Order: sequence, then C-alpha cells, then structure tokens
Amino acid sequence: MEEALDPAAPKLHDWGNVLRHVRIAHGDPGVQADVWVEGYYETGIQDQAALGPEGGLAIPADDGGVDLFVTTQWLHVDRQQIAPCLGLPEEKVRITLAGLGGAFGSREDVHLQIHACMLALRTGRPVKFMYSRPESFLGHVHRHPSRIWAKTGATRDGRLMNVQVRLLLDGGAYASSSPAVIANASTFAAGPYEVPNALIEGTCVYTNNPPCGAMRGFGGPQVAFAHEAQMDKLAVALGMDPVELRLRNALHPGSVLPTGQVIHGSAPVREVIERCAALPLPPEEPRDERGHRDPLGLPGGAAGNVGRGESIRRGVGFAVGYKNIAYSEGFDDSTEAKVTLSEGPDGPIAEVHTAAVECGGGVHTILTQIARTELGVDHVILHPPDTGVGSAGSSSASRLTLMAGGAVQLACRAIREELEAEPDRDLRARPITATRTYHHRQTQSFGSDGQGDIHVMFAFAAERAVVEVDTDLGLVRVVQIAAAQDVGRAINPQGVQGQIEGGTAQGLGLALMEELQVKDGRILNASFTDYLLPTILDMPPVVAEIVEDPEPEVPFGVKGAGEPSTIVSTAAIVAALRDATGRALNRAPVKPDDLVGLREPASSAGPAPIPDVPGPKPIPEYHGVDAGQQELMT
Repeated sequence: MEEALDPAAPKLHDWGNVLRHVRIAHGDPGVQADVWVEGYYETGIQDQAALGPEGGLAIPADDGGVDLFVTTQWLHVDRQQIAPCLGLPEEKVRITLAGLGGAFGSREDVHLQIHACMLALRTGRPVKFMYSRPESFLGHVHRHPSRIWAKTGATRDGRLMNVQVRLLLDGGAYASSSPAVIANASTFAAGPYEVPNALIEGTCVYTNNPPCGAMRGFGGPQVAFAHEAQMDKLAVALGMDPVELRLRNALHPGSVLPTGQVIHGSAPVREVIERCAALPLPPEEPRDERGHRDPLGLPGGAAGNVGRGESIRRGVGFAVGYKNIAYSEGFDDSTEAKVTLSEGPDGPIAEVHTAAVECGGGVHTILTQIARTELGVDHVILHPPDTGVGSAGSSSASRLTLMAGGAVQLACRAIREELEAEPDRDLRARPITATRTYHHRQTQSFGSDGQGDIHVMFAFAAERAVVEVDTDLGLVRVVQIAAAQDVGRAINPQGVQGQIEGGTAQGLGLALMEELQVKDGRILNASFTDYLLPTILDMPPVVAEIVEDPEPEVPFGVKGAGEPSTIVSTAAIVAALRDATGRALNRAPVKPDDLVGLREPASSAGPAPIPDVPGPKPIPEYHGVDAGQQELMT
C-alpha cells in the first residue's frame, strides 16, 4: 500500500491508485505541547469468517423475471445492481432473504446473485448456487489492513493538546465500501477524547491485493489499536495512571470532535470507563505444593505445553473506543415497515413485514418485542424479509434496532391512532394496515478541512483485558475480559450481552491469530484449517456492564450494540500483552515469535516506557488530484 502512493508506481485505474483521501484539520494543528509521544502501528487483513458461506436459489418466473432467495445484508441495493445486469426492470427481480449464517460485512457486496439469476434465466430452470469455503474466502471483501503514524501531545497535567495521525488503508483492487471506511476511520482516529487541535489525514489506495470493504467496526478497530497505544505511551511519559488519563480527556455531551461536530446526544464515556475499571480482576491461578499450575489453564492448554507455568507473566490492558450509529456524510438513511393488526380465533394478531435482514444480531426478536409493546398483543407474526416491502437499508452500521425498530414503532402507533378513532372496529372483517418509514436526523458531508456534522450519533465502549503469556513458548491465554458498553437503552439485555461477547471474540481473533496471508495477490490460507479462528477454548469469561443513557429524540433511546466491543477488544488485549512483556507490539495480530525470549519484568517503581518501533519509510506526501482525475473518480 505504501508503494501505491509512489508517483512512479503503475496506475491500477485511470484516475490513479488513490481511492479516497480525507483531510481533517481542527483548531491549530501547529500548536505545541509539553509532552509528545509518537508511534507507528499496523494491522493485518482479517476475514469475516461467517460460518455459512455464500448461497442462493434463483427461480425463473412466468413473467420473464426471476425470484431469488439469497444470503445478503441489503435486499434492495442488491436488486438495484442485479436488475440492470440482467436487462430487467427492478419489479421483475424479487428477492427474499435466505438463511444467513453470519455476515459481519461480508454480505454487503453482491456475490453469486447475478450469476445464479443469469443461469436460471438462460436455462429456464431453478439454479442453486453455493460457494465452497476457499471460494468464499476469495469471493467477498475483507477488513482493510492498515498503516498508522501517530503523534500525540499533552500538557504536563495530562490534557490532550494536539493529535496528528496519518492513516493508510489498502482497499485492494476494487472500491467496495472503502470510501466510507476511510472516512469513518479518519473521524475516529483521535479516539473518544476531547482534542482541541488535530490534523488527521486518511488515504485509501488501490493495490493488486484482494478487495477490502465492510467488516464489523468499519475502520474503528484499526484506529483504536493506534490511539489507545498512544494513550498508554502518554500515560507512561506523564507518570500517570492510564485509566485516569482517559477519564481526564473523555468526551461528554457538548464536546467538539475533530470534524467540528458537537455531541448533542448521550455520551457516557466517563461512566463507561469507570464501570469497566471497577469490575473485579480475576484471582491468580492456584498452584500445587510444587508450584505447578493445572496444565489445562496454561497458555496453549495441555496440548503440546511442556511447562508447568514457570514462565508465565500476567498483564492488564485497557482500551476505550467509539462507533457511529447508522450511515453518515449526509446519506438519507431510511427504513420502511408494514404492520397489520387483525383478529384471530384466539385474539388479536400483529403481522410485521420489513426487509430488515437478520444475520445474528437479534433484530427480528427486537421487532416482535416492539410490536407486542406498542400494540399490547401477544401473537406477532414476522414475515420473511423480501423486496415486497420498501427498503430497510443494510444490516450494518449498528443501525437496524434504531431504523427498523423506529419504522415498526411508527406503523404500530398509526394503527393505534386508527383504533382510537374507531374503537368498535371489527378487526376480523376489517384489519388495519399501516406502512411507515423512519428517517434519522440529517447529517452533512465533509466540508472544508474535513469539518461537518458527519455522524448521526455515537456509542462508546471500554474493555479491560487480563492475559497470561508463556515467555518460553510465546503462547497467550486471555484470562478475562471486563467490558462496559453504552447502548442507549437495552431493549433486549440478553441480546446485548451476546453482541458484546461475539464482538469481543472477533477482536480477540484480530489481536492474536486471524490474518489472511496474501502473496502476489493470492490468498494462501483460504480455509479454516489455515486461517485460525478463536474457539470456545480461546474465549475467556466476559464480565459485561450494560450502560444505559438513552439517546434523546430517537425511538426508545436506543443505540446499536453490534460493533463497539470489536473496536476496543483488540486494543485492550494487545495492551495487556505489552504490560506483561514490556515489548512494543505495534502490529496485530501478535504472533508467538513476537513474544518469546522476553526481558525481565519492570521493577515495582512502575512500568518501563514501551520502546518505539521504527516504522517503514514515512508515508509519501499526498498532494491530491487534478480536476480531470477528480471527475474520473466521481
């Protein structure tokens, strides 16, 4: 990705190798600070690794159209792309959601939809299509690998003064969601902290690598890995507790972000930090009379572990991060829902019909909860998501609880109003149907110097990781994750807990084991034998606090819960590894070779400064594009 910025490099597209460049200048980026820390950070390519591969069934219809049952995250945007490729009007492409075994961003792009429909229309017969696991690795986008150069300045009492970040993402050969990912990553690069002066430059480039796009966190995990390491470095330089440093600079309602956006909604960052830090630490593991540990509780478990716990070091790490909820940059996001109230033999029945995709987040449970609550009925029928109703948008951006939930609430309230106007209505003979569309508040695109009201609202999270490292073998055991997450209001607390645990697991994967190996544009480990995923044996207990501070002026005060834990868990786990080992560990995932042969732990006087790791040669300056190039890119 560094080579792609070289003016002498081959141009992969007519407009060059720069997919998008974002510049955010806030306050006076030239302001000096009392104390500065610098760092260089990398993250590798992570795969969404959904258990269900891409699949679909296309059936030719009598009207010359096609009925498609497919795994996707956004039915209507698929139809917008499929119909012109088939030479059909959109109304002749009817899509129904098939069973979706996970997504995490990998089903936002079209995969086999067009091919299956072409074959069905050509043969006049139904066509079932499914990718093998190696085909799945090749057939969807992945998390962007990153290179980040950061410089953080503060006063001697720990107040942030200036943050400067240069961020580079590898978008691979094609665009996918990269323009939005680099924008998101750039807006969050300073962390969930008040920073009066900042200069953030984010660039995403085309390369000959496999395409990258949407994945849980959407640019957040990469920058959180960097800004939280910088906060830990700054804490050491100031001789300050790292949690106290974060509390001193935490965002709050009324804070101004580097984009100039003012936080008008809820922002319980201090509460999230304090409640996470207050959770009890796990006790030390017991040893027998010989000083040996139970081998099943050692890093790596009993299999292949030749030690008895003699070389185990424990470390604790802390991280805070945040994520936007719903689409940004002026996108007019909306969701439609249709609700019908009728009378059945055993009482009233509510039928809910939306195109909201359920891919494990629990939105369908929440929509039935909302219908029961708003209409006061027990029996709710949820229709399969399809294009027979208006768009719900994508199952992404932690948005569906807000957007689809808001649409169902509006439709239910319209039904209640009609019932109140006609209280004696016979619902058996004359059911009531209401279709409503929910829009969130309008946002703005980037203005001059990256300023603007970019995001709808934000959700915050903190995690503390406790790890053990076997310094002889380079093996790691995550002992505990303590988490506190801002969810606005928890409609389904058990579902929120599941999202925190699942998101943490994906962050653990990026911290310790998950990385696609790419050479000359080819993926070398396209299988679950060679691409390692956390299993239940790798996951520690997750002790979670749900922080409820309802967002004003949105349905139920809700915020999405799917992404913040992924954003912070990687940073927290690697911070704990640094604490245990004294090594810089500036790249995720951390590998066993990065951990073996460690120095003695720091003295009780406090942690030793983490040494700097020199990065590659500085990222080349980016000078923008001329008018002709800009027209081509647009």
